[in-house]
Parts: sequence; structure tokens; C-alpha cells
Amino acid sequence: MSSPKQMMDFKPVKSVDANVSNEHQRNWSDELFERKAKNPDHNYDRSRTNLNFQVRPGGVITAVDKSLRIDTKVDEIIKKHLRPDARVTAISNRAVMVVFGGNRERMREMAFGSQMLNEYEEANGHLVRQPEIERWAKDIYGFVCREFGEENVASFIVHLDGTGPHAHCVFVPLTADGRLSSKEVLGGKNKIEARQHMRDLHTRLAEVNRKYGLDRGDDIHETGARHRSTAEYNRDLHRENAKLETLISDKSGLLSQLEDQIKKAETRIKGLSTIITNLERQEVELNDEIAQLEADIENGAGDVSELRYRIASLEAQLESTGQKLADKQDKFKLADRQLTELQDELHTVSEKRDNAQKNFHEFPEKNQEQVRMRLTDAVFGRLVVDIRELFAAMPSEQKADLDGEFLTAIAEQPNEILKCAMYLFFGYLDGATQFARSCGGSGGDTSLPWGRNPDKDDRRFAYRCMMQAHKMLKPSQ
Repeated sequence: MSSPKQMMDFKPVKSVDANVSNEHQRNWSDELFERKAKNPDHNYDRSRTNLNFQVRPGGVITAVDKSLRIDTKVDEIIKKHLRPDARVTAISNRAVMVVFGGNRERMREMAFGSQMLNEYEEANGHLVRQPEIERWAKDIYGFVCREFGEENVASFIVHLDGTGPHAHCVFVPLTADGRLSSKEVLGGKNKIEARQHMRDLHTRLAEVNRKYGLDRGDDIHETGARHRSTAEYNRDLHRENAKLETLISDKSGLLSQLEDQIKKAETRIKGLSTIITNLERQEVELNDEIAQLEADIENGAGDVSELRYRIASLEAQLESTGQKLADKQDKFKLADRQLTELQDELHTVSEKRDNAQKNFHEFPEKNQEQVRMRLTDAVFGRLVVDIRELFAAMPSEQKADLDGEFLTAIAEQPNEILKCAMYLFFGYLDGATQFARSCGGSGGDTSLPWGRNPDKDDRRFAYRCMMQAHKMLKPSQ
């Protein structure tokens, strides 16, 4: 299994509107909280909202301050630190919003430790915020201050009431000389500089996150990863398919152009090679003729002045031929180097086109699996709630008939069964046994072999894991 990864996502904005500020600060009415909780795209758990906190100047941990909106804080920073003669236009990015986080399981471990989190309902009032998440937040806040200036930070809020704990930071992109420029603060003069700057930022962040077990994430330009809602994720599935089709078309067109350029380069090299061969032969012939004339002079065979005149004429031709030969040899080297570069580019583009075609063919299957997992997760959560409500309204004699059955266990221990089944799915039988016993279960019979049959479907094995987890979590008789 790969090690947990860090996450950092930047978004320059022209302003921080009231909705964004209220969401960061959870400055909502009871009615709005209820609407948010019912919206599957948001995944808020109000029973954990009191665990949210913010980091204030100096790295001080406090409760989230809702007395002043974030956009107001942004305006105050600009008014205080912006250079008097600096221009701020309607298209200027007045703020940058950043999301910091990492692998969901690791972030939850930092936030809640070994406490049991009820995944599918707002029943987590028992949770106590752990010191490690506060230490992480202070270190990340320190990273932001070093990179962008503490005086420019308008807000740094950590949310523990979502699916995965994460931090929202808002800062004003002021340059060292007091100008407002998100482009300069986040990157440089062009995309290449900006990309390298962002890579360096991720590398420096990884030095901070290393002690929390979070590694440097993959290049966002290669993975396309970002902080997004479920609705955005679903829309992106369709966009990704269209992008792959376009990429294949573009690479195929580029391949055709490169092949034409390579043919022309090969023809040019062939022509230059022929010219060089002829010039070299001409150079040899001129040298031979000059040598013969010099021998005639030594032997007194002919008029000396006429022979010397012919030698001078041949030497002039020889010099001209040498210059032409040197020029053609330089052009040959250049053409040969260009041909090598074109062939390397052809290989790279061909490889990218092949990878794009492979991803395109694998895309539907992968996305169907992702969508099925999300749908299954949502349905499972709803089923747990419905089953609990059904059992609560059920007469005691009917409950007795169901006592000990799988549905009852799912209603009572959804998180425990899922976690134990997860250990089994990955083949950690010892881990599943220890976890089941820590929850008061028998742990099952550890002498029996456990593992996945490669000939069987994954879903069938997953079902087997769920049933085995149910059995292991039953108390010893």
C-alpha cells in the first residue's frame, strides 16, 4: 500500500464572498445547517462542528471567530499593507484560498485518535479533539507565514466536521514591495516558472508534513488532483472522458506532423551526405593534381611559371572546396541533431498517445467502479439510518426474532463491521482479530485460513468479509 499523501490546493479569487466566508466560519442558522446536512455534496456532521478551530497570529489555537467576515479582514490587510501608488483593478485577485490536508484516514487519526467515529449519522458528540491535529495546524500555519507573510493571512480555519479533516487558509497576495499580484506571489513570469515554484512549495510543505506521516503528493499537473465536492467529481468524470478523446486526437495529429518533419530531415541529411562525399572526393583530386604539378616543377617537365600559375589556381579551388566542405559538415551535424530530437519527440508523443488510448479504454471501467463505490457508500449510510428507525418502531417480540442477525448488527455496529471487514479485505487477519476483540467480540477462529480466491469476484469477497466481520464481532458464547 502507498504511504499517506499530503494535499495543498491554491485558488486565487477576486473576492471572498459572504457565502464562502460563512462556510469557512460555519456561520449558519439552524435551518441552513439542516439543509447542508441533507445535501449529499457537502457531508457535514453538525455534532462535530464544535471541534473546528482556527489558528490566530502567533500560532494561537482558538475557537472559530465569527464576529468579523473574512472579506472584511482581507480589505483591512489591503488597506494597511498595500503600497499607496499600487493599482487595484476590477480583475485583480484580492485573495488566495488554500486547502491543506492529506490522506483521510491519517487526518482522522490526527484529529480523533482511536476514538470511534460514527460515519453515517450525527452522533459524534463524544469525540474530543486530539493535540496532534492542533500541532499539525500550527506547523502548517507557520509554513504559510514563512511563504506568504503572517501579516497577509486573513484566516486559517481547521474543519473537523467534514468527511476528512482539513484546513482552509485565506491570504492576501501582496508582493515584498507592497503590490497586489497573485501571479507573482504564486509563480513567476510564465507558466513554466509558476509550475516549478508550485513544485518547490509542495516539496517544502513535505518537509513540514514528514513528521506527521504525510508524504509529498503527486504532481497536480500529472494527476489533476484537487479539493472538490462530489458534484464536481461527477461532472469531472464526463470532462475527463472528453479530454482523453481530445488528447488522443491531438497526439495523433502531432505524430503525423513529426513523421513528416522526420522524413524531410532524413531527406536533407541524405542530400548533405552526398554533397559532403563529392566535396571530399574533389578535395582529394585537387591535392593529387597539385602534388603532380609540384613534381613536374622539380623534374623540369614544362614551363615553371605556367605550372606555378596552375598550382595557385588549384590551391584557390582547394581553399574554396574546404570552406564549402566545412559548411556542409556543420549543417550535417545540425540536421543530424535535429533528426535525433525529432525522433526522441516522436517516441515521447507516441508513448503519451498510447497511454492516453490505454486510459481511454480503461476509463469507463474505472469510473464505473468509483461511481459504484460512492453510490454504495451513500446507500449504505441511508440504509443504516432507516434500519435503526425501523428497529426503534418495531415491537419487542419482533426485535427478539431478529436478535443477533446481520441487519441488527449493521444497525448497531456499522462502523465496527466496516472497519473489521476492511482489515479482512486487505488480508490483515491479525489486525481484524485484535480489532474485533477490542470491541468486545470473540475474534472468531484464527486457525482457519483466510484469503481471497483470485478466481472469485471482488464483490463476492467483500460480502464474505462483511459476514466474517459480523461473526468476529459477536461476543464469545
